[in-house]
Amino acid sequence: MSNMKELLRSIPQVGKVEFISFRKERKTPPTSLDSIEVSIENGLAGDHYKGKNRKRQVTLIQSEHLEVVASILGKPKIDPLLTRRNIVISGVNLLAFKDTQFQIGEVILEMTGYCHPCSQMETNLGAGGYNAMRGHGGITTKVIQGGVIRVGDVVNLLELG
Repeated sequence: MSNMKELLRSIPQVGKVEFISFRKERKTPPTSLDSIEVSIENGLAGDHYKGKNRKRQVTLIQSEHLEVVASILGKPKIDPLLTRRNIVISGVNLLAFKDTQFQIGEVILEMTGYCHPCSQMETNLGAGGYNAMRGHGGITTKVIQGGVIRVGDVVNLLELG
């Protein structure tokens, strides 16, 4: 039987990038892209957040959680642009990346925390949007290695050396 430390370091699932977006300016609608350049200094190229706080350079959310939020709100689906997250991932539990580094395409990220919803979710998703997103808001990360992230890229845990 595996011990807890081994279980926490074992993520056999591999995720996939489903969606990418960024916002040029604060309080403006996000723009979706097929790929984006990512750097240690500025996070996502062209994003309004550029390096202000390295702990929140890239935000990620699970596509499976968008389905949960849609179900809670009685909607057929949620447009990922409305969540204001940078990257939507499917196939792997993002919360399992706590205290770890993981790779998306050429880029290496490190989870820095949970991406809690803001009051804008009530406006974007309608009545109850804020509470529907609680516990489903995704994660925040900092960039360890820059490069390009593309829709379709694989997402996986990096093995400790």
